[in-house]
Amino acid sequence: MRRPAKRISQKLSPDSKRLADLAQAFTMSSSRLEQRYWEHQLDAHLARLLKSGNQHTLDDTMNHLFKVDLDAYDALMEAVEAGSESAVLEEQGRQALLIAMPILAWTRFAIASSPVPADTLASLCVQLQAHVLADDVRLAMAPMLYSIDQLPRTHADIHAMLNDMAQAAQEGKPLSAPAKPPETAPFLADSRYLLAAVTAPLGQALFRWQAPGGNTSPAAEKLAVLRAWQAQAAPHIARLLPGCNIELMLPEAYYMACREADKQIRPASVRAADYYLTTTLNLKSADLHASIGGFGEDSATAQIDEYRIGFSLGQNPDVVYGIVWPLYGAEDSDQIITSQDGEMTLVHAVGAEPGPATPLEEILSSLRESGIVNIKVHDEYFAMEFCDDCGAPLYADRNGELVHAEMPEDAPITSGHLH
Repeated sequence: MRRPAKRISQKLSPDSKRLADLAQAFTMSSSRLEQRYWEHQLDAHLARLLKSGNQHTLDDTMNHLFKVDLDAYDALMEAVEAGSESAVLEEQGRQALLIAMPILAWTRFAIASSPVPADTLASLCVQLQAHVLADDVRLAMAPMLYSIDQLPRTHADIHAMLNDMAQAAQEGKPLSAPAKPPETAPFLADSRYLLAAVTAPLGQALFRWQAPGGNTSPAAEKLAVLRAWQAQAAPHIARLLPGCNIELMLPEAYYMACREADKQIRPASVRAADYYLTTTLNLKSADLHASIGGFGEDSATAQIDEYRIGFSLGQNPDVVYGIVWPLYGAEDSDQIITSQDGEMTLVHAVGAEPGPATPLEEILSSLRESGIVNIKVHDEYFAMEFCDDCGAPLYADRNGELVHAEMPEDAPITSGHLH
């Protein structure tokens, strides 16, 4: 669940109040028919605000609902995301969707974010059309490999990008790369994104796994689409990311794809840490020691917002490198710290049912898959502290002391940081 901006308006504008009322009416519906009615009203109101670029009203309303009605906040957030990444082209009788194609990359060097050459762009469009998109779908792909820092920042920006790209898809016109994209931090494990707008006749399929009459389930077809995309697009994308290990993810609707990339880059960061440290320091994975601590902002609830993993060498407890494993959405409550008889204990969230692996279990699995078997999991809860001088996060060493990660003095200098 996205947390709102800190800025809070003292009084809601008429547009904000109407938006909040519609979101609350949607959540209080007693039937699907009523829910659809309010959804239509909400979508229409959002469309006007997004078209005018009124992000201020959206932010004020979400801030208000986050304080007073979390169910309505979630409903509004879902509607805002859907309204900004999709549109109806009424004059053409078509629907449009902004999609993202995430790429996970890790390296010892630097991960590129740059314009995509015309021949590579054309090849990727062919592969997308052949293996991912349904029939009668038109597309326009941005000629840019984006880092997360270069993606549009607001819902209004995303909506404006969708409209421009959808128009290009309809007219068959090429798009231009941003003239001066923002600089991106030089992480050694990070995600990159290709963006495209796709359009199809109203009510028709956008993706191949939606096509009717197949002999396989949509889930199986989705997996087949992913495998085909990885096989056919990877050689073209690899040329855009020299010196990098890459993993292609499924092209999907913008917000879903970005969220999945945020989650999947975390195990890639563990692999990058192992790869970087073993090659840079000329040692084996078994020589590394990982110390894992749960960190959070709210000492009253002691809820974990992220795990920090500090790496040390052999018997030396000094942390030489560290990575952050943030928690998202429902993961916020996967594991918390509670106090029992004065002691802090790591437990599963109250009422949690058996299901997918918890974040801590994923971390342990990722470390072991990389060959790192010397692992310390701290029981205590840590405040999210950072270095006063450089702003870098502090990591818990083997003894539970928060320290700055410092590479050995004789280590080769690198140009990036781990994600």
